[in-house]
Amino acid sequence: EVQLVESGGDMVQPGGSLRLTCRTSGFDFDTALMTWVRQAPGKGPEWVSTIGFNTYITNYADSVKGRFTASRDNALKTVYLQMNALKPEDTALYYCRTGGRDNKIFVRGQGTQVTVSS
Repeated sequence: EVQLVESGGDMVQPGGSLRLTCRTSGFDFDTALMTWVRQAPGKGPEWVSTIGFNTYITNYADSVKGRFTASRDNALKTVYLQMNALKPEDTALYYCRTGGRDNKIFVRGQGTQVTVSS
């Protein structure tokens, strides 16, 4: 069974940092593209980042470029999202999912809530 479990969400002040973790099991993680997506209240899903088979291949949405960094540990079957200089507009439910940005079939985790507020 494919499982993805996110953690690390919290409430932080603007300018703060958080590190999200997505632990996975049940599939061939080493060769899998992994994607972070966020969904703010009342809005549709927004692609955040996709990381390739190794940390050197990453893509980011313009809204987070330069502030967020995705990484992975293939030995631990885990992906991370380091988020710096957080803004109120980053407030959302963040979840990881299998596959690349345009995959129509994927498995996702339940998500972790990030709230940026003063």
